[in-house]
Amino acid sequence: MKLRYNERIYPTPHQQRDLARFFGCARVVYNDGLRERRAAWKNGEPYISDVTLQKMVITGAKKTLGRE
Repeated sequence: MKLRYNERIYPTPHQQRDLARFFGCARVVYNDGLRERRAAWKNGEPYISDVTLQKMVITGAKKTLGRE
């Protein structure tokens, strides 16, 4: 027998702000990585590995003003 549970959370306004900030940052990093992989594919370069992509995107974001 398989069971399924539905859970719902009700974050406080402070937690809502923190969650929105976190998911916004995650979306920006994902989009940056997707942009890098598409550019590599378009230029005929080899596939960028996950580790290399993480180093490029995260290190690049840390060095960009306003994304610290």
